[in-house]
Amino acid sequence: MTRSTSVKTISLNPMLRPRLGKVVVNISVGQSGEMLEKATRVLEILTGRKPCKRAAQKTVKDWGIRKGEHMACIVTLRGQGATEFLKRGFEAVGSKLSASSFDSYGNFAFGIKEHIEILGVKYDPKLGIFGMDVCVSMEKPGYRVKRKRRARSKVGKRQKLTREEAINYVKETFGVEIS
Repeated sequence: MTRSTSVKTISLNPMLRPRLGKVVVNISVGQSGEMLEKATRVLEILTGRKPCKRAAQKTVKDWGIRKGEHMACIVTLRGQGATEFLKRGFEAVGSKLSASSFDSYGNFAFGIKEHIEILGVKYDPKLGIFGMDVCVSMEKPGYRVKRKRRARSKVGKRQKLTREEAINYVKETFGVEIS
């Protein structure tokens, strides 16, 4: 069988169907303090999960960043929560993505300029407005073999997700227009 499998083959074999692995939502404010706390609160409201704070890895004096200083917050979503957030996120960007957003393994990312563009979110003057990055990891069933602790193995060539398969999945599942 060739590397590019047909849609008919994918629908018959459940091990070849693409699926969402995880969705990572990131808000970076570039400084710690009150702004980071507000961004954390916004992310918690949007996802219903408690965000983790991320620290700077090195000092950049020109930007006023110190190593170890918290400057961003992220949330990782899986399963049904990831699907629901993606539906709302795609509506915020007008259900359009660029084909260059996809990498060769089917993962993709997009940005939301203002969190108030997401359906159902109202502006709160106490919190302000934040933009965010949404990174989506796609996979097929069987990717567990590369993450498990015991008897870890590589994912086979046929089992790896391609860019075209991911684009078709996003088009069919979420109705997103890829340009």
